[in-house]
Amino acid sequence: MADSPPADQTLDCTGLQCPLPVIKTAQAIRALAVGQVLELLATDPGVEPDMRAWSGRTGNELLGIDKRGEVFHVLIRRAK
Repeated sequence: MADSPPADQTLDCTGLQCPLPVIKTAQAIRALAVGQVLELLATDPGVEPDMRAWSGRTGNELLGIDKRGEVFHVLIRRAK
Protein backbone atom coordinates (compact mmCIF):
# COMPACT_ATOMS: atom_id res chain seq x y z
CA MET A 1 0.00 0.00 0.00
CA ALA A 2 3.01 2.25 -0.42
CA ASP A 3 1.45 4.00 -3.40
CA SER A 4 -1.93 4.45 -1.68
CA PRO A 5 -3.30 7.93 -1.06
CA PRO A 6 -3.05 9.38 2.46
CA ALA A 7 -6.09 8.82 4.65
CA ASP A 8 -8.42 11.74 5.28
CA GLN A 9 -9.58 10.10 8.51
CA THR A 10 -8.39 7.21 10.69
CA LEU A 11 -10.79 4.95 12.55
CA ASP A 12 -9.23 2.94 15.38
CA CYS A 13 -11.11 -0.30 15.98
CA THR A 14 -8.22 -2.20 17.55
CA GLY A 15 -9.46 -4.64 20.17
CA LEU A 16 -12.99 -4.73 18.74
CA GLN A 17 -14.49 -7.93 17.36
CA CYS A 18 -16.85 -8.48 14.43
CA PRO A 19 -19.27 -6.91 13.64
CA LEU A 20 -18.15 -3.68 15.37
CA PRO A 21 -15.37 -2.72 12.90
CA VAL A 22 -17.85 -3.06 10.01
CA ILE A 23 -20.55 -1.06 11.81
CA LYS A 24 -18.14 1.71 12.79
CA THR A 25 -16.66 1.80 9.26
CA ALA A 26 -20.13 2.20 7.77
CA GLN A 27 -20.82 5.11 10.15
CA ALA A 28 -17.44 6.78 9.55
CA ILE A 29 -17.53 6.53 5.76
CA ARG A 30 -20.85 8.42 5.68
CA ALA A 31 -19.13 11.40 7.34
CA LEU A 32 -16.58 11.62 4.51
CA ALA A 33 -17.05 13.32 1.15
CA VAL A 34 -17.09 11.21 -2.00
CA GLY A 35 -13.49 10.49 -2.99
CA GLN A 36 -12.06 10.81 0.53
CA VAL A 37 -10.16 7.91 2.10
CA LEU A 38 -10.78 6.23 5.44
CA GLU A 39 -8.06 4.21 7.18
CA LEU A 40 -9.42 1.51 9.46
CA LEU A 41 -7.13 0.03 12.12
CA ALA A 42 -8.28 -3.35 13.44
CA THR A 43 -6.87 -6.41 15.19
CA ASP A 44 -9.74 -8.82 14.43
CA PRO A 45 -8.47 -11.22 11.70
CA GLY A 46 -12.01 -11.35 10.31
CA VAL A 47 -11.68 -7.72 9.23
CA GLU A 48 -10.02 -8.72 5.94
CA PRO A 49 -12.88 -10.85 4.53
CA ASP A 50 -15.45 -8.57 6.19
CA MET A 51 -14.08 -5.42 4.52
CA ARG A 52 -13.82 -7.15 1.13
CA ALA A 53 -17.48 -8.21 1.38
CA TRP A 54 -18.65 -4.87 2.78
CA SER A 55 -16.90 -2.77 0.13
CA GLY A 56 -18.26 -4.98 -2.64
CA ARG A 57 -21.77 -4.74 -1.22
CA THR A 58 -21.70 -0.97 -0.64
CA GLY A 59 -19.77 0.05 -3.76
CA ASN A 60 -17.00 1.76 -1.78
CA GLU A 61 -13.49 1.15 -3.12
CA LEU A 62 -11.18 -1.07 -1.08
CA LEU A 63 -7.73 0.35 -1.80
CA GLY A 64 -5.79 -2.19 0.20
CA ILE A 65 -5.27 -4.17 3.37
CA ASP A 66 -1.87 -4.28 5.01
CA LYS A 67 -1.05 -6.18 8.22
CA ARG A 68 1.67 -4.60 10.35
CA GLY A 69 2.35 -6.70 13.41
CA GLU A 70 -1.05 -7.48 14.91
CA VAL A 71 -2.83 -4.51 13.30
CA PHE A 72 -4.62 -4.53 9.97
CA HIS A 73 -4.51 -1.20 8.10
CA VAL A 74 -7.45 -1.02 5.70
CA LEU A 75 -7.84 1.86 3.21
CA ILE A 76 -11.29 2.52 1.75
CA ARG A 77 -12.30 5.32 -0.61
CA ARG A 78 -15.87 6.58 -0.39
CA ALA A 79 -17.42 6.03 -3.79
CA LYS A 80 -20.94 7.40 -3.40
